[in-house]
Amino acid sequence: MPLVSPVLQTTLDRRSPDRQGKVRDLYDFGDCLLLVATDRISAFDYVLGSGIPDKGKILTQISAFWFDRTRPIVANHLLSTDPTTYPPQAQPAVDTLRGRSMLVKKTEPLPIECVARGYLSGSGWKDYVATGQVCGLRLPAGLRESDRLPEPIFTPASKAQSGHDMNIAEADAAKLIGPRLFARARDLTLRLYAEGSAHAEACGIIVADTKFEFGMLPPNGGPEEDRLILIDEVLTPDSSRFWPRDDYKPGGAQPSFDKQFVRDYLERIRWNKQPPVPSLPADVVENTRGKYLEAYRRLTGRELE
Repeated sequence: MPLVSPVLQTTLDRRSPDRQGKVRDLYDFGDCLLLVATDRISAFDYVLGSGIPDKGKILTQISAFWFDRTRPIVANHLLSTDPTTYPPQAQPAVDTLRGRSMLVKKTEPLPIECVARGYLSGSGWKDYVATGQVCGLRLPAGLRESDRLPEPIFTPASKAQSGHDMNIAEADAAKLIGPRLFARARDLTLRLYAEGSAHAEACGIIVADTKFEFGMLPPNGGPEEDRLILIDEVLTPDSSRFWPRDDYKPGGAQPSFDKQFVRDYLERIRWNKQPPVPSLPADVVENTRGKYLEAYRRLTGRELE
């Protein structure tokens, strides 16, 4: 069994989160936000009854690594990962927050997910089989599942309030945020993917696809696109499809550094993907934690704090 218990809920001196996502608890401090990554895990759009110990720390510390590495490409929202520098109300929870939290700038998030794909998998593969296209982009005929694409592509998605995000065409995304902002988001997405996938491949990991989120800083009199910064999480096993490079074999699904053990277990027990949500057995929890931790160590060259 894991040596630590998963952190499934957080509070700050009896203050509950102002908002909760599937994984993150968010506390609003006016001019900044505190993002706390719990060990909750979701599958098929539901948060499961079991957590994965240290998952929140792994996601936070991978993101912090990438925020630092990609700063020459685009500014980001990270202010601090040191809980002793957080607002006074957070100080009683320093031990819980250490390693799994970020103090960040407040932004207005774009209403689209910015997805880069270098390989044909997931919803992109399903779209291609049905139409020969992904998000309206025509791809060469005869590609197999998990094939490397001739070049990485940008495939935006609309943000769903619940359930899955939906792939949309570039023209539709440009209508949502405006053509200049869209062009900037697309360019940054592909540049970030190029940087991230090159580093990951050198570490033995293929980044098949990944999604980025961008937010707008308050108006400052400059061009709108200059206010766009990178937010949320970056190139983690939750936001990306990571494959072990040495095991890559196109023509079908690939082994991965993510929650595939969880999905496989839920399929095996034939869960109907409706409440009540199941809990996970110890071996699934341990194997999933191990995959997340291996991805972290490979990418950062560090041990978990």
